[in-house]
Amino acid sequence: MNSSLLALNIVEGPLIVTCYVLSAVCGIVLLLGRSRRLAVLSGFAGVAGALAGALTLLVSEVFMHAFGGPLGWHVRFWVIACFAGLGVCAASLRRSRPWRKALACAAALSFAATATLGINAYYGLHPTVASFLGISLAPRMDLDPIKAHAPAQHQVPLWESWKPAAQLPAEGTTAQVVIPPQSSGFASRPAGLYLPPAAQIADPPALPLVVLMMGQPGNPDPQYVAAVLNDYASHHDGLAPIVIVADQLGDPNVDNLCLDSPLYGRPETFINRDVVDWARSHLNIIDDRKYWTIAGYSHGGQCALSFAAKYPSIWGNVLDISGEEYPGAEEPETNLQEIFGGSQAAYDAQKPVNIMKQRTYPDTDAIFTASTDDPMYLEAARHVSAAATAAGMTVTYYEVPNGGHVIGALNGGLNKGFEVLYPRLGLSEPG
Repeated sequence: MNSSLLALNIVEGPLIVTCYVLSAVCGIVLLLGRSRRLAVLSGFAGVAGALAGALTLLVSEVFMHAFGGPLGWHVRFWVIACFAGLGVCAASLRRSRPWRKALACAAALSFAATATLGINAYYGLHPTVASFLGISLAPRMDLDPIKAHAPAQHQVPLWESWKPAAQLPAEGTTAQVVIPPQSSGFASRPAGLYLPPAAQIADPPALPLVVLMMGQPGNPDPQYVAAVLNDYASHHDGLAPIVIVADQLGDPNVDNLCLDSPLYGRPETFINRDVVDWARSHLNIIDDRKYWTIAGYSHGGQCALSFAAKYPSIWGNVLDISGEEYPGAEEPETNLQEIFGGSQAAYDAQKPVNIMKQRTYPDTDAIFTASTDDPMYLEAARHVSAAATAAGMTVTYYEVPNGGHVIGALNGGLNKGFEVLYPRLGLSEPG
């Protein structure tokens, strides 16, 4: 597929506006039939379609819990509007002229496409055709192993010792990298990589490491964290962490709970062993847990907290953005049977709140964020932040104003997280 087409913005701009206008015109033409009988029939069909859409939402949300939590009203509007439009199209196929039948078929496609684009625009996590299709536009990069790391002990903070080069790039760069699953055998997709401006000069400093995991379904796309960190780097002499956006899912349609299991492979080993080993051998990073952060959004946020709780010798910091409270919290009964063989004790042992009760974390910084209008994840953030505080972590809890469980929550969490982490990671002066 043409790269310019893949880069086309589908969240704002001419394409989505054209779809809105085209669907509106199609709907008006179909509703304003040449006969009063046809117009009335189309109107009734539209109402019936809207009711069918509302019933579908009720069954899928309330009874089937198909989406984990409640959908936003923007999503519900687009679903109901699409069903209403399809009802009008169906009515226009009955006892109508060939041109009207053809228009009805074309309108049905337009209504479905417009609703899909409208829902996608609301979430904002797939701004281009490429990201919507799960394709990363970041170029593939093959990195050679490095020879040595910076000394871990008594390192002078970078904000104090770093002198930027005259030809420092204005922005960081993104790429795709393949991380071999040597220990886990886990079938991951290529990871995203963000290298800040300071990492791109001839003699770069060793930098902190962030491993970020996105939601489910989702893609290991570095564009979101790159946008946030490019802004931070522009105010800190090009300094920012090196970020690996790792794929903890393999199959984006499957929630593997970020646990090693016979059913879904070994994502936990992949992140905490394979990704860590690859980072140490291929990236110019500070090899010290204080400068290492495990981070995630939604599904990835839960993964990040679980890994920080289980592997404090690896991760000195955790950023949990709108994360679930525990693995598989959206479908606990199903996961109890499929993953844990019905053993509630085994399931409870994997919940971060219970893991943190078994030890203390005197030198772990934790940031928990969730949106004020995202009640289920807000409650989860409150619970886990309280447990982390009780376990001795240095905790920051932040509520993103009206960010939903969409792009606003992700950007708000990343911005707040790095605001807290920059002094900790030696990238800015404390205070």
